[in-house]
Amino acid sequence: MRSSRYFLSTIKEAPAEAELASHKLMLRAGMIRRLGSGLYTWMPLGLRVQRKVEAVVREEMNRAGALELQMPCVIPSELWVESGRWDAFGPQMLKIKDRHQRDFLFGPTHEEVITDIARREIRSYRQLPAHFYQMHTKFRDEIRPRFGVMRAREFIMKDGYSFHAGYDDLAREYRLMHQTYSRIFERLGLRFRAVAADPGAIGGTGSHEFHVLADSGEDAIAWCPESGFAASIELAEALAPAAPRPAPGAPMAKAATPGRTTCEEVAALLKLPLQRTVKAIAVMSGERFAMLLLRGDHSLNEVKAGKVAGLAPFRFAGEAEIARHSACQPGYIGPVGVKDALVIADRTVAAMGDFVCGANEAGFHLTGVNWGRDLPEPAAVADIRNVVEGDPSPDGKGTLRIQRGIEVGHIFQLRTKYSEALKATYLDDKGAAQPMEMGCYGIGVTRIVAAAIEQNHDERGIAFPRAMAPFEVALVPIGYRKSAAVREAADRLYAELAGAGVDVLLEDRDERAGVLFADLELIGVPHRVVISERGLAAGTMEYKGRRDEAAANPPLAEALRFLQEKLVA
Repeated sequence: MRSSRYFLSTIKEAPAEAELASHKLMLRAGMIRRLGSGLYTWMPLGLRVQRKVEAVVREEMNRAGALELQMPCVIPSELWVESGRWDAFGPQMLKIKDRHQRDFLFGPTHEEVITDIARREIRSYRQLPAHFYQMHTKFRDEIRPRFGVMRAREFIMKDGYSFHAGYDDLAREYRLMHQTYSRIFERLGLRFRAVAADPGAIGGTGSHEFHVLADSGEDAIAWCPESGFAASIELAEALAPAAPRPAPGAPMAKAATPGRTTCEEVAALLKLPLQRTVKAIAVMSGERFAMLLLRGDHSLNEVKAGKVAGLAPFRFAGEAEIARHSACQPGYIGPVGVKDALVIADRTVAAMGDFVCGANEAGFHLTGVNWGRDLPEPAAVADIRNVVEGDPSPDGKGTLRIQRGIEVGHIFQLRTKYSEALKATYLDDKGAAQPMEMGCYGIGVTRIVAAAIEQNHDERGIAFPRAMAPFEVALVPIGYRKSAAVREAADRLYAELAGAGVDVLLEDRDERAGVLFADLELIGVPHRVVISERGLAAGTMEYKGRRDEAAANPPLAEALRFLQEKLVA
């Protein structure tokens, strides 16, 4: 590709609304342009990168035996009503009507559509297993689109679905997809981690997320260097303290804490460690008032809490509800003396003694509070908190560390959630109808591009891994339009590289060398070759890798072999 015939549209400064590095750099590099909130046009340079990601994904999915198809973006409501998700999926779903006022949706995911295909096409166990995938546009009406294509409303996703005659075969395919996804991210040159995860709204039993590791990641990952355990924060278990609950060592007393409504403020006023405090989070489960108790330095895990028997589903209580049930304002509520409240204590809180909590009186907290003596044992003890750095690993083989990650892939064992709802059955070897076992496998194609930039950038711009760079090599002739010798040498090397299958960009624009170098570093080309009259006189070229500190001067005659070795490395 000659840059004079290509559309490069770089800018020096990103718009003010761009927050993450990937958002700023994709705009500056001319990869994307904003159309509206969460809506972006992928410009030629950005689409070139996206297509390279798609190619790797497609090759590995085909290698794994999956078959590509393409389903409609717009889906009739009847399928989602049949599965029960028309109302349950939530406001992220974009619902639309046609001219006849019939309900449709713009597909955020395609479990219903593919299950409808399976129930129409698959009759016998002899047709199973079957695995279909597509690379297609999805739309989710994000309440707050942000971070460019990282959390856009419209995006490209690879979603795949498998059907099986039994769970053992589903488990086999699930393992195969775990291996396939790992190969995809390895080929793309990304540092990633696969973690056990909560299935969430998609449903099913087993689930793993694939995260590109980056300090800017929205998601927290818990992992153990000693054992290799890894899980999302939503799923990682916080073990109960090994030490038994201590015996009471102080009487319960009321302490004045005017204006102190947080555990941090109360601990500072009373000159106590934050770990001695307990916070009460008021929630409603239907019409029932409940208090979730956490140690002052811990945070609530809503996913875990939503699975506590007798609590799910729940929502946070409003001020009026808190006042009605505790006769107190938020910031001072606690479990002592509260009637008709469901008290659920985190495992850590259940093992505490002489703790501090709200007194259910504005401006006061209680100190020296102990279970059994000052208040009844909690109605339930459960793991309802997020793990923190240094917690024991759930597998008992070390301690946890916390990393930030960007979720780019998710695989699920759906089991029979959708096949039972949509009556997708097959006849087994005895002629009996059985619901198909299902798996679901997603990759955020456009999100991968942004995640790769978050992991691979510096003050000069993007430093793409080779597999997804817009061009593998940039050839920069100095004085291309002024020197016939330079032009002849550059054209000859350009033809030689292109003929060998190297994805090369010939920088033949009539610009200063500094401008060309800056653009190439900004857009993330991993290898740069400079041809100049001085180099020709010496029989050399100037080579510089995108992350190299200094340039090298290998022989120009060996340019193809030299670059091929660099590309393989």
